[in-house]
Amino acid sequence: MPSSVASLDDDTTSVSSYNEDEEYRLAQQEWEESLEQLQQLVAIVLLPFFGKWLGRRWSHIAYARYLRVGLGKAFFFGEPTSKSQR
Repeated sequence: MPSSVASLDDDTTSVSSYNEDEEYRLAQQEWEESLEQLQQLVAIVLLPFFGKWLGRRWSHIAYARYLRVGLGKAFFFGEPTSKSQR
C-alpha cells in the first residue's frame, strides 16, 4: 500500500505542475494581448496627435525663417504700390 500513496503524491505533483504551466501560459497570453493593445493605442491615437502637434509647431518655425530670409509677399508680388505713386 505505500506504493499507492507514493503514486498519488506523484499524480498531485504533476497536476499542480500542469496547473502552474497553464497559468503561466495564460498570463503570458494576456501580457502579449495587453502589449498589442498598447501598440494599437500608440499607433492610432498618440502618433497622429503628436504628428499634428509637431507639424503645426514646425510650420510656425518654418514660416518665421521664411520671412526672416525675405521671402514674404513683397518678394513674390513686388512692393505694394500706393495710389499716390502712380
